[in-house]
Amino acid sequence: MNHENAPFEIHVHGDVKIRPEVGLEALQEALRPLWQYAGAATLADGAESLYEEEPGLRFDAINRLLQMCWTVRGDEDFRAQLDDLCMNLNEISAEGAPIEVTFYDTTFDDDDDDDDLEEREARDDFVLLFVGPTPGAIMRVQRDVLVEDVMAVMARHFEEAELGGVVAAIDQLFEGRRAALAHSLDMSRPQRGTGGRHAPRRSH
Repeated sequence: MNHENAPFEIHVHGDVKIRPEVGLEALQEALRPLWQYAGAATLADGAESLYEEEPGLRFDAINRLLQMCWTVRGDEDFRAQLDDLCMNLNEISAEGAPIEVTFYDTTFDDDDDDDDLEEREARDDFVLLFVGPTPGAIMRVQRDVLVEDVMAVMARHFEEAELGGVVAAIDQLFEGRRAALAHSLDMSRPQRGTGGRHAPRRSH
């Protein structure tokens, strides 16, 4: 797949803890949406980033950690790879993790004026994804990221000790979401019958 003239440089960044029983073959398959999009035949061929200073797609076998700091040239069609990537990582992850994906517009030169720079920044895009082995694990990391972001903004105006109520409110929101999820899962399970008896025959 040739992306030489693609309008974006797309950067994927995140660390995902991998389950102990997952092997390199399964890891390669999980990352197929990335390395295949880059035009590579294997993970080994596609693991390198567009930029040498970035580590690319690496697996720390000792700590069971997939490390992604990887840039590829591409177009809007890359977004279709993200759904497959997340589903694949859900299958092999040990805990919840965020993944940041940034689309940088490359159709402008560094020498462009301020108006062009504003237009380029308007075309840039940022996507925050979450993966995890269970919906609960994903919610936990979503909660942690949200608390971190909110605290960072509000710390400009309030002391950390004053923000306990804000964190409690966020926790309450996620508790409501967890309860709704648990209820929906219960409703989707087959209802138990009455001891496995057959329905009575209709008399004629």
